[in-house]
Amino acid sequence: MKLIVQIPCLNEEETLPLTVGNIPRKIAGIDRVEILVIDDGSTDRTSEVARELGVDHIIKLSNTQGLARAFMTGLDASLKQGADIIVNTDADNQYKGEDIVRLIKPVIEGRADMVVGDRLTDTIEHFSAAKKILQKLGSWVVRQVSNTEIPDVTSGFRAYSKEAALKINVISEFTYTLETIIQAGKKNIAVDYVPIRTNEPLRPSRLFSSIPGYIKRSAGTILRIYAMYEPLKIFFYFGGFVFAVGAMISLRFLYFYISGSGAGHIQSLILAAVLMILGFQTLVIGLVADLISGNRRLIEDNLYRIRKLELFFGKSKDEGK
Repeated sequence: MKLIVQIPCLNEEETLPLTVGNIPRKIAGIDRVEILVIDDGSTDRTSEVARELGVDHIIKLSNTQGLARAFMTGLDASLKQGADIIVNTDADNQYKGEDIVRLIKPVIEGRADMVVGDRLTDTIEHFSAAKKILQKLGSWVVRQVSNTEIPDVTSGFRAYSKEAALKINVISEFTYTLETIIQAGKKNIAVDYVPIRTNEPLRPSRLFSSIPGYIKRSAGTILRIYAMYEPLKIFFYFGGFVFAVGAMISLRFLYFYISGSGAGHIQSLILAAVLMILGFQTLVIGLVADLISGNRRLIEDNLYRIRKLELFFGKSKDEGK
């Protein structure tokens, strides 16, 4: 069984040696441990440092494509290199490499196909009170839309089985953490979590410049991904609300009309008609979006089969050499 630890990097020449140095090269139940570095268009010596450290695989992107794209590039490359389990960790040495052992245990035992490391954020001293509250709130929202029980949805320390990696398709350009959990829940991928430890921060986070900006982009990501898998619910709730408001206004006009004073409330009748038409159109759009969502699922199933075939024929080709 082969384990590949992938590390997306952007200008991490200073922290990469610590991260790589803490990754165990021998793990019980694993025949081979390899390290993959994805250099996301770094302008420093990240790739050269990785090579000097003896990293097994290095992928250098010509320009910065973002964390989510670097993550998916790593997944695809790890699968092509024959990985049975893929662990993703950050290059800033946030997570303790020794905890990879506990992270992959549920996968080895067949209890899960995706495991997320729980940082126990309440115990992290350098996290501000506001950050802890927002992390809890965000994790709660993702748990509701994904039907999972992950307490730390923004943790980037994760393990994936080959099957889970084949099914994951990240389309966000911002971050993969939220989207992969929602996808896992909607695709019935067995998800689990384990407590992990963290190191002291070596630098500020580069993922977001401000908390409001991060909330805005995260909320957009959650809504977008949830709408892809449950469009009928979203359009039904919105359209139903608008239609109901229009219906109530029309009932109000009907009351005044029966009482003999309807002539002075024609504007209410017009507003009710507009709202009810808008609500009905939104419901119809929801039905169309639901059909498109079903088509997307079929496309993803085909993509899953194609990726499996690519791995099979690639392996057969290597064995024939």
